[in-house]
Amino acid sequence: MMSSDELPVIAATSPAVLELEAGKYFWCACGRSKNQPFCDGSHKETSFRPIKFEIEEKKKVALCRCKRSKNKPFCDGTHKTL
Repeated sequence: MMSSDELPVIAATSPAVLELEAGKYFWCACGRSKNQPFCDGSHKETSFRPIKFEIEEKKKVALCRCKRSKNKPFCDGTHKTL
């Protein structure tokens, strides 16, 4: 296990803009997933855990890929300052 003060990997410096169907999703918080912005289990050797979120009806979302958003899992524009 790595220390709890580790920073997540920056997967990209732009959001993933996707049209998602209603349902439950697991957002990658560690940045290591090969299936960005969704979790693929790559966090297992880290202190990070995915963030579960639910979409009530089909809609377009901007999901954070820099992993620094204050509104996780959604993009808040923080990537512009990296």
